[in-house]
Amino acid sequence: MTSGGAAGGAAAPDRGFRGRQVGWTPGAARAARRIATAAALGGGGLTLLGAVTYGLLIVEALVARRIVGRPHGLHGPPSDGVYGDHPGRPLRLVMLGDSTSIGLGMARPEQTPGVLLATGLADVARRPVRLHVYGRSGAASADLHEQVDAAVRVRPDVAVIFIGSNDVTTQTRPADAVRHLAAAVRRLRRAGAQVVVGTCPDLGTVRPIAQPLRWVTRRWSRRLAAAQTVAVVAEGGRTVAFADLLGPHFENFPGEMFGPDRYHPSARGYLHAAYAVLPSVCAALGLWPEPEPGRGDGSQPIHLAAAIAAEESGTEVTATRVDGRTAGPRGRWARLLRRGGPPVEHTRVR
Repeated sequence: MTSGGAAGGAAAPDRGFRGRQVGWTPGAARAARRIATAAALGGGGLTLLGAVTYGLLIVEALVARRIVGRPHGLHGPPSDGVYGDHPGRPLRLVMLGDSTSIGLGMARPEQTPGVLLATGLADVARRPVRLHVYGRSGAASADLHEQVDAAVRVRPDVAVIFIGSNDVTTQTRPADAVRHLAAAVRRLRRAGAQVVVGTCPDLGTVRPIAQPLRWVTRRWSRRLAAAQTVAVVAEGGRTVAFADLLGPHFENFPGEMFGPDRYHPSARGYLHAAYAVLPSVCAALGLWPEPEPGRGDGSQPIHLAAAIAAEESGTEVTATRVDGRTAGPRGRWARLLRRGGPPVEHTRVR
């Protein structure tokens, strides 16, 4: 990482939440509530789409997978190690999730999101960071259990999870996916780790998925992301929305943001994702200032906050208090934040 922001060691102040709050609907908030409730109660039958539309989506996903193929294989570059030329005991960072968590398609470790996060965190903390990558290409939320098994053995200080895409492109019911993610966050928190989840990205930007089903995947992706947020915050984690963050940039500049397979991010795309998550990782570890809780900082009932965040670039959602209470008449309170950090246009990839 280069010039400015957290990667340079200067903690920019949080900007609160002044998002435009467009695109979300009350229906999206209700969908997030229903999916998260079904996940918590053990139900799995709830879907976001009708059976016919869902079947078409699966067929389209299979076609897209054949078009994409596996030009990068199944593994990212080896990136486990200690980063940051600083004294002290290393902080322990683990990366969990799907192919985006391992930087699939990158040739060098320093291009992967794990290493980008580790080096940025080391600069902010002024301590070395020991990185362990347990993500796996093709992983869905149900696969997080084995990854968490490995992660808790190294007693991480913070865990970052990128998950959701493969839940959309396979026959995973949303409530099932959310339940597996919630269980993973719960175990990591009980093991003493802070947890930051990059929620399901906007798959409507993936060109091999053709219209008219591209808009279906967009709706599915964002409502899954909202339900993920509800569950993660309930388990003591925090989320960063990837949907709108990746959507316009990847859609408007596919040659720069996507790799050769037109599905996985390019080096610039991974850098963009890492910069979105890094401030939240720093805040979770107490290295970034937190605003005082209250209605003026973007506090909303959790289901509404989740629906708004799914449409807003890089929005963090975390639990908060309003008037000293963790919940109100409409449920748990959550805070939406747009944290500081350099935009991708002001960075360069080495």
